[in-house]
Order: sequence, then C-alpha cells, then structure tokens
Amino acid sequence: MLGLEYFSFADLWSPLFLCCMLLITAAYLFITGPMSEKFASAEPTSVPKKIMFVSGMFLLYMAQGGPISLLGHMMFSFHMLIMAFSYLAAPPLIMMGIPTWLWRAILKVNPFKFLGFLAKPIVAAVLFNGLFSLYHIPVIHDYVMLNFTVHRLYYIVLFITSVLMWWTLLNPLPENKQGSSLAKMGYIFLNMVLLTPACGLIIFASHTLYATYSDPVVWAEAMGYCITGDTTSLLQSFGGPTFFSIMSPLVDQQVGGIAMKFIQEFIFASILAYVFFQWYRKENRDDEDINSDDLADHSLNHV
Repeated sequence: MLGLEYFSFADLWSPLFLCCMLLITAAYLFITGPMSEKFASAEPTSVPKKIMFVSGMFLLYMAQGGPISLLGHMMFSFHMLIMAFSYLAAPPLIMMGIPTWLWRAILKVNPFKFLGFLAKPIVAAVLFNGLFSLYHIPVIHDYVMLNFTVHRLYYIVLFITSVLMWWTLLNPLPENKQGSSLAKMGYIFLNMVLLTPACGLIIFASHTLYATYSDPVVWAEAMGYCITGDTTSLLQSFGGPTFFSIMSPLVDQQVGGIAMKFIQEFIFASILAYVFFQWYRKENRDDEDINSDDLADHSLNHV
C-alpha cells in the first residue's frame, strides 16, 4: 500500500523509538498503578484517563516512528498529518491522561521553572504557531528536512511549545487555573487565526513549494532520516517521491494544507464547544443559586 512494501520492518516501525515509547507507557501504567501508593496525595487513576494517555502515546509514535512517519517523507499530505497528530492531537490526550497528583509530582522537580513565562497564554500561542509557520517557509522546511540534528531538535521544541500552548486550556491543577471561560474561548480563536496564514500559503500556492517533495535528489537525501542504507538507490529504484503518490506534487501539497486546517478547526472547535457548555452550565447554576437565595429571603420576609 502506497509503496510501503518496498521498505524493511525497521524502516516502517523504528524499533528503537518503539521501545522508548513502550517503556514510557509502561512506566506511566506502573506509576499510576502499583506504585501510586508511594505518593501521599495519590488517588486511583480512572480507566478513561489511562486510555487517553495510551492513545496519545500511540498517535505520537505513529506520527514520529511508525509508517506515517515514513509516508511523511514521501507525500506532503502525510507530513501535515504528522504535524496534526504530533502537536494538535497527541499532546492534549497525553496531558489529560496524567492525573493531578502526578502532575504535582512532576512539576515539583521541574528544572525549568524560570521559563514559566513561556506558558503565559499569549506567549505560548504566538510561540507555537510562530515556530510552526516558520517551519513551513519553504527554504527553512527543506533545510530542516535535510539536517537531521536540526530536524530532531526542531520537532522536540515544537512538541514542548505545543504542550505550553495546550496548558492554558487543559491546566489540570486547580490551584493554577488561569482565565475565565470567555478568555479561554478567545484564546482558542486566537490559535485558530494564527495558524491560518501558513495553511493559506500552502493551500493557495500556484506551484510546488518544497524541494523535499518535488526534487528527486533532495527527496532521496531527506529519506536518509528514516531509512537505513544508501539512499541514492532510491533514485534508481523509484525515480522520486511521485512514485509513491496518487496525486501530483501540487495537489498533494494543497491536500496537506487543507487537511491540517481541517483537523485544527475540528479539534479546537470541539474544545470550544466544551468550554462554552461548561461556561453555560456554570452561568445557569449561578442564576439558580441567586434565585434560590432570593426566594429564601422573600420567604423570611413573610414570616
């Protein structure tokens, strides 16, 4: 399927990365299970929370180490799927899967407390969306894809900034809650707007922007990030990335931009709806409490 049969098991599944992700997941299940009694404030971790964490780790692995990662080096549409999974879908699932008591334990030994200002809502939103947009400037994107150390570092920084961006909306610590529901809704709209220029550039471009997906020589060099052996043999065997694509490079690029924007809109719209209904229920509950107090005062006045 899509040419995956031409690659080895190691190329498709990144065994070393898979082992790391399995070890992290096993550690999480052990800490929230048998080891939780060693934490003074620990409470049982619900099954839904564990499912969210494991699901987030699965998406992150598939995007950064599984077949989707390999396809992301051959088709731009899969590259954008990697971006969506890695920074819009996986982080909130992983964050929501970590119980409050474990968050407190993690943050207690946080060596980066002096960088706390980066978690400020506006700073976090501008930082993540700015780095994401910067990455998709063609010359920068191709440079990152061809320089493997820069590639790894940039992806790690993007993941950290995505966590900071999500922290404003998902902060699990009651003592650190920031902003009202209306402020959170505004923050969601801000994130939706900030990502639009980058997606618009990609969707409405009249020509292919990225040599990684259109120039066979550049593509073969970039493939060295995810396969073993001599990548020049790829040119002899397949000729270029178009061998694996069912679309032209330009259409593939446009589909990638549309997919990214659609997934972003869907995820943020879902959270926007959740925040709105939480705010609506709270307002109604406050109105009911006020009406109850008024009724009680009225009754007392007639006694």
